[in-house]
This record gives sequence, C-alpha cells and structure tokens, in this order.
Amino acid sequence: MTMSDVASPSSTTVTGAIRSRRSAKRLLDTPVDQAAIERLLEAATWAPNHHMTEPWRFWVIRGEARGRFGLAMAAGDLNTHRDATPEQRETMRTSAIGKAHRAPVIIAVAAVMADANRNPDVEEISATAAAIQNMLLQAEADGLGTIWRTGRSAYEPEMAEFFGLTERDRILGFIYVGHPDPTAPLRDGQRQPVSDKTTWLDD
Repeated sequence: MTMSDVASPSSTTVTGAIRSRRSAKRLLDTPVDQAAIERLLEAATWAPNHHMTEPWRFWVIRGEARGRFGLAMAAGDLNTHRDATPEQRETMRTSAIGKAHRAPVIIAVAAVMADANRNPDVEEISATAAAIQNMLLQAEADGLGTIWRTGRSAYEPEMAEFFGLTERDRILGFIYVGHPDPTAPLRDGQRQPVSDKTTWLDD
C-alpha cells in the first residue's frame, strides 16, 4: 500500500463535502449567523489566482436591501422583454422581488478585471469561480444551504450599475445562503464516469 492509497482525515472531509454538496431546494427565512457568513467570505479568498490579483468582490445583501436588489434584477430582466405588456412587466417585477427574498442572505460575486496586460480576463473570471466553489464547500461544511444563480439580468447594465462595476467587470453569480428546509426533497447527485471525460497522455 502506498501513501496515495491512504486518505488523510482532511482529504476525506474535503471529498465528503464535494460529493454531498447540492443546491438547496428551499431555504428557511431564519437569520444566518454573522460569523458563518464571514467564514464563507474568508474561504472564498483562498482560491488560486494568477499574479495574486484577488479579482473577487463580494456584496452581502440582507434585510430590506433584498428589495432594492430585486428591483435591479427586474430592470435587467425587462431589457430582454422590451415588448412586454404592462401586466407582464408588473408580473416580472413581482417575480424578481420574490426571488430576492427566497433566502435571508444573498452574496453577489463579481470578477473585477486586472490590467489586461497582466492577466487575461478569463483568468480573473476563473479565479472568481474558484472562490465561489470554496464558498459553497464552506457552507456545506457549516451545514448551510446555498443556491448559485445568475439569470439574464446578471449581465445587464442595470445590475452592473447597482454594484458599481465597469463594462469589463463580470458578475459571476448570486449565492443564496440560508438554513436548508428539512422538508424539501433531497437531490440525487449523479455524474458521468470521469473516464468518459479524461484522456491520459503518457508517451
């Protein structure tokens, strides 16, 4: 038996979190402890990033601010439905505000681009996506539920304006955080065999 055949306690914990993590079906509207939110943010900042640019930026949205966030989502949604009737526009507005209240905490995550001569934008985006994954795994370890969402409105000018982003910056997602509803059905985790996705090059 080699050292690689023996899983350390820490690696077992990480593997378990990776395999058990699921997007929560429903989240309770009970408060999330401030220290728990800070642990998610701290975990995110340990993602790998080229030239240590740390491109991630976070906005923690709670309480009444969720309503303002919902209005920004609605404005972005309406950009893609310019021919909507007044009734449809009101329905979309109500829906967006409702979505903004489906969790007690929303963490918006964006990649703020470095000098293009230093890092390509794709590297900054990739590093920020890795930060989000760290956040999701920390939430799993803490027993919290998360949902990683985007939607068309995430890429509209109204949302960039809401967060004070430039045209080059990119929103990568809105992480809805809360305590999972124990009555919600559990999602089965399925993946195709890694052998179907892997090519080994030895020679």
